[in-house]
Amino acid sequence: MGIVLWHVTMSLDGFIAGPGDDMDWIFEYAGPSAVVDEVIRTTGAIVAGRHTYDVGRRDAGKASGAPYGGAWSGPIFVLTHRPQVGEEDPAITFVSGDIEGVVANAMAAADGKNVEVFGADVAHQALERGLVDEILVHIAPLLLGDGVRLFGRPGAARINLEPIAVTRAEKVTDLRYRVVR
Repeated sequence: MGIVLWHVTMSLDGFIAGPGDDMDWIFEYAGPSAVVDEVIRTTGAIVAGRHTYDVGRRDAGKASGAPYGGAWSGPIFVLTHRPQVGEEDPAITFVSGDIEGVVANAMAAADGKNVEVFGADVAHQALERGLVDEILVHIAPLLLGDGVRLFGRPGAARINLEPIAVTRAEKVTDLRYRVVR
């Protein structure tokens, strides 16, 4: 059975998107990576938030709008209060409701592979409910100064992590953690 993995790239100062949800900086650090290849190979489904979906659509002209530039394909569940009308990609399903049900549906669709979580808000919800098994963070060598933080909001509970691996691919340092239950 697969795990639930929060997979994200972050600046050294803790931002996963710059001001205005700018993601252009990530493309500067995308390159060959055995860690990313392994994630692509072991992912069976993705859960993302509506905001992440919208940012991805906005940035689709800068790179492929598909996850991993089209190197991965499979079911994507977009958690939203605003269902999309006219989505052209049959792999994308807009869902509303509780994060637990969405992750359970994604696990079933993943067919024994991992479920990957995209987006800060959806990841926070999944972490707070104890649904995330591991976190993989690619640290990019830059300081954004402002933007969307990796984690945290008023009243958020502490979550302990256990280091699994530290690796490096070109300019990026990869940190992998298991969520301690």
